Amino acid sequence: MLGVVPMTAWAQASPNDSLLTELHRALAQKNTYDGQRLNRIAVLTADFASAEVSDNTRFDLALRIYDEYKAFKYDSAFVYCQKMRRLANRLHDPEKIEVAQLKLAFVLLSSGLFKETFETLDSIDARRLTRPDRQSLYFLKARAYSDLGNFNQDQSYRPAYYAKALAYADTALQLCRPGSYECLEVQEFRAQKNNDLAAAAAAYAEIRRLPRLTQHQLAVSASTTAYLYEQAGQPEKAFELLLVSAIADVKSATKETTAIFKLSDYCYRTGDLKNAYAFIREARENATFYKARQRQLEISHVSSVIEGQKINIIESQRKSLKTYAIIMTVLAGVVIAFAVVSALALRRLRKADQLVFAANRELRARNDELHQLNSGLNEANQIKEEYIGYYFHNNSQYIDKLETLKKRVEALLSSKQYAGLQKLVDGVNIKTERNELLKGFDTVFLRLFPNFIAQFNSLFREEDRLTLADDQLLTAELRIFALIRLGIADSEQISRMLGYSINTIYTYKTRVKNRSLVPNEEFEARIQAIEAV
Repeated sequence: MLGVVPMTAWAQASPNDSLLTELHRALAQKNTYDGQRLNRIAVLTADFASAEVSDNTRFDLALRIYDEYKAFKYDSAFVYCQKMRRLANRLHDPEKIEVAQLKLAFVLLSSGLFKETFETLDSIDARRLTRPDRQSLYFLKARAYSDLGNFNQDQSYRPAYYAKALAYADTALQLCRPGSYECLEVQEFRAQKNNDLAAAAAAYAEIRRLPRLTQHQLAVSASTTAYLYEQAGQPEKAFELLLVSAIADVKSATKETTAIFKLSDYCYRTGDLKNAYAFIREARENATFYKARQRQLEISHVSSVIEGQKINIIESQRKSLKTYAIIMTVLAGVVIAFAVVSALALRRLRKADQLVFAANRELRARNDELHQLNSGLNEANQIKEEYIGYYFHNNSQYIDKLETLKKRVEALLSSKQYAGLQKLVDGVNIKTERNELLKGFDTVFLRLFPNFIAQFNSLFREEDRLTLADDQLLTAELRIFALIRLGIADSEQISRMLGYSINTIYTYKTRVKNRSLVPNEEFEARIQAIEAV
């Protein structure tokens, strides 16, 4: 098999994408297609087991059951070949005896039992068969020598095997009805052995035009022609035909198949490892289910190569750990920066507390004229207490999150669970954390200033007033002036706290002031005069 090559243009974007989508859709419904075949088998086996049918009828039923099993499950097909042989012997019917042997040879070849296949084929007396069955016999011999040559991969013996395959194919062709599927199938086989792409493509085109073409016949024909397009250096056409073949295999519940296996090889060589894994797994399951020995050997080789590539990818991901560690460090830095900002805010509140306490001492000695100022300071004290509690609670939560994050990162690094580490990194959403912080701020602020929005809107004309959704607390504009109401008038500090650029803060403030009924220079003073609870 070839090594991995870069993804080609046709594999990245081509009309085959729709066929690839159809194949995945068919694989998702695989159990439905298998169930349809099993239902047909159940009906036939029930009739076969009936005591009322004659041995002749039972032989015909066994033949139909064999047809359902022959490309589906080797064991069951083999069992019904034995039953056909016993029934034929009991009926003393030479033709049926040879037919039973012919069917047995087919399943033996499909399972990769070459010695038993040739022994069975050599025991068949062609003179006792009908013309169609003789054609099947010689074509089966052609296939047997061809498969043996492919399996041995020995250049000393392979030419002789292929020569015999072509000779038997020529004999089978003489027994076919011109224009029938059987005739075109043999022509396609001969074209493949002679590496004649034009002849194979012509036969395939005629097969596609047959009025009663089955899904299984389509799958075999498309797969055969795909091989020649691959040999001719036309991978896009080969890929298309393999997709057609694989889809038909799935829909006909065929397990003895090569198309899905070859597709995995194509996907691997073009760098599409996701589909390569999926298709090689499906091919392995089919070969195991059917018990196709030679197919299991082929698949094991390709599967090991694909798994090796998977290991290389894991190693590459491991080397990316340094990048992930840097990302985690940055995230931790963001959390620490948030804690520092909160600590600075607490320090400001403590200073404000000292000023409020001193002012209160002075205000007790003053007359009723200063009572309103005293009330304002009490309000500031209440705001301070609310926000001290709020910021302590928020800092505690972020410290807990940072500690949990640190423990999980250490655990994932020690166990080398890099995929889990990636998932952990993806789960950290700075935008969500900031939104939660702002939502908490909005909640606490509106608890202290329940009439803030109404008093804010009173500064505007009716058409310029802000309206909020039922689940919305504060808008970005309201949040800026809420901070101003709390005494934070520095635009740069507001931009840091809200995560906006300073230009955005200036834009919001200017736009709001320009809509107000109050002169711009008085607007912030009116905001600071809004009363708390």
